[in-house]
Amino acid sequence: MDKNKVVIGMSGGVDSSVAAYILKKQGYDVIGVTMQIWQDDKAAMNTAEDSCCSLSAVEDARRVANKIGIPFYVMNFKDVFKEKVIDYFIEEYGKGRTPNPCIACNRYVKFEELLKRSNKLGAYYVATGHYAKIRHDETTGRYLLKKADASAKDQTYALYNLTQEQLKHTLMPLGDYTDKAEIRRIAKELDLVVADKKESQEICFIDDNDYGKYIDENADYDIKPGNFIDTKGNILGRHKGITKYTIGQRKGLGIALGKPVYVVEIDTVKNTVMLGDNDDVFGNALIAYDINLISVSEISKPLQVKAKIRYSAIEQDATVYPIENDMVKVVYDQPVRAITPGQAVVFYDGDTLVGGGTILKKI
Repeated sequence: MDKNKVVIGMSGGVDSSVAAYILKKQGYDVIGVTMQIWQDDKAAMNTAEDSCCSLSAVEDARRVANKIGIPFYVMNFKDVFKEKVIDYFIEEYGKGRTPNPCIACNRYVKFEELLKRSNKLGAYYVATGHYAKIRHDETTGRYLLKKADASAKDQTYALYNLTQEQLKHTLMPLGDYTDKAEIRRIAKELDLVVADKKESQEICFIDDNDYGKYIDENADYDIKPGNFIDTKGNILGRHKGITKYTIGQRKGLGIALGKPVYVVEIDTVKNTVMLGDNDDVFGNALIAYDINLISVSEISKPLQVKAKIRYSAIEQDATVYPIENDMVKVVYDQPVRAITPGQAVVFYDGDTLVGGGTILKKI
């Protein structure tokens, strides 16, 4: 493989466009690739214009590649995207969990599958427009994932699943920039069509953000109404199916009790959704599984970290305890809101990402 050749995933947004330009300016032999993940032509036409899945995003990426003078290809990733992202998303909701499809996409599509195909093209590296930094620790020999200098845009939370091999073969040129305004300025100076393009929506394959409707239309399992209950088990009313709810939710419950109530627990066996006060949503301990570690090879004893349980959360002091079956127990020093099964808990040591895993349950 050629260490000077890099394949960059181009979403049609400003970040990946400028990242491609920076890599070329640094002297790399850059190949732009947009990953085709829409499932059929109708889905592609209906996808939101600001999404990385839309047909217009492909054309934006192609125009950027032409402008900066790099070859550009569209690669078909729809099968792996359906299996690892869409099917996973639907299955998790059916289990009463709230998945993060962007993390799954990063893990299986943007890095694992794209890296495989890039290697076949003779490229040593893949690159993305993520805001994060990859460093090599000469003392331990491990590759590290560090927070971006643009702290408000840092995306390390969604990248905790990267392996040592993937980190070794990945470039993230935006990590050293201090804010997104600087990236947009570069795009404007280059007269790129995407310079003022707005941020893409969170879930690219659901164009109207109606998760419940999307699952209703695509799930191969029955979604049945059931009971809302309170924290003592008393029946409060009827819910529309567990896939419509997530831990901590207050709006859109479809029930009026004369005071604000929140989803506290989802029980798939009993098909119930527990409602309670805001205080009932807080907890200070959880069990996580499917652990991936980056800065260390193992956690063999209690480890003090900063942890967070969603992308937008503020990191808080916690201790990670190893337990059986490659799982960990995470105990926060102070209660945190809405510990949600299916979401990721990610651990930090300063600006270095230690690792993370998927939340199994609150304890």
